[in-house]
Amino acid sequence: MYPLKRNRRLRTNESIRSLVRETIITPNDFLAPLFVTEGSNVKEEIASMPGYYRYSLDLLEQEIRELWKLGLKSVLLFVKVPENLKDNKGSEAVNPDGLMQRAIKTVKDTVPEMLVMTDVALDPYSSCGHDGIVENGRILNDESVDALTEMSLSHAQAGADFVAPSDMMDGRILSIREALEEEGYTDTGIMSYSAKYASAFYGPFRDALDSAPVDRKDVPKNKKTYQMDYGNRIEALRETEMDIDEGADIVMVKPGLCYLDIVRDIKNEFDVPVAVYQVSGEYAMIKAAAEKGWLDHDAVILEQLTAIKRAGADIIASYFAKDAVKLLNR
Repeated sequence: MYPLKRNRRLRTNESIRSLVRETIITPNDFLAPLFVTEGSNVKEEIASMPGYYRYSLDLLEQEIRELWKLGLKSVLLFVKVPENLKDNKGSEAVNPDGLMQRAIKTVKDTVPEMLVMTDVALDPYSSCGHDGIVENGRILNDESVDALTEMSLSHAQAGADFVAPSDMMDGRILSIREALEEEGYTDTGIMSYSAKYASAFYGPFRDALDSAPVDRKDVPKNKKTYQMDYGNRIEALRETEMDIDEGADIVMVKPGLCYLDIVRDIKNEFDVPVAVYQVSGEYAMIKAAAEKGWLDHDAVILEQLTAIKRAGADIIASYFAKDAVKLLNR
């Protein structure tokens, strides 16, 4: 006897499949990361991230207009700081005329409605390549938090809508939240990288910003004393709960695809928006495999992004944001 209920009826053609599809991605899901560099008329392709670029401020304007026209409404800014401006304390990070501060103003002057989030970490500014201040081979937590708090205030003063601490120092969310409140920036949000793992997938990003730890005996060779161990799951819930209690408005899991169990755990446990960062290594792997003809580039992009949203992501930071929206708009 054949079954009365045949599940394949709902898979018969694209019309019915799209009608009953449970997870749908739209331009509103995306946060577009952008790399900014000094100079004029500069659009530098990042060697380990084919098709992705660093922009000087004049060309950043063009990119912002294009993103907005495509329906992308949010950007996450990163800056490549010249070597001569780097030091162990990241002093350049609080320069009111620094590259980040000028980039924020450029975006807001170009498209005032564009939501601007900013990376808050010392590694782009650090002569040691770490997210915190280094002393005697250790990353100092509290002194680093003080520096990150000053950086966040500087970004808010420049016009950032959200600051995004990506450092994983203990207590930085509370310190930043209190400082923003005290200075009157009560509407400036915090997107905390709450569950950021010490991952091997960050390599191309560090190429993009020249922010890898330097090879010196007095500098830790990796970031494992502050970024999370990728074997841990329950710890991510503790970290996220603490950040929410300290004042985070949005929490983030980073990287993406290998950590979708963490995304679902956090989404099930907490009633806050959850962001996921599909990181540079994930981007580079798809690009390399597609170049070899081993994968269908566009199909894999949409499948992975849908998987991230299906796992519970409300926001997806992805280097494929622009490509994905073009595919969705076909």
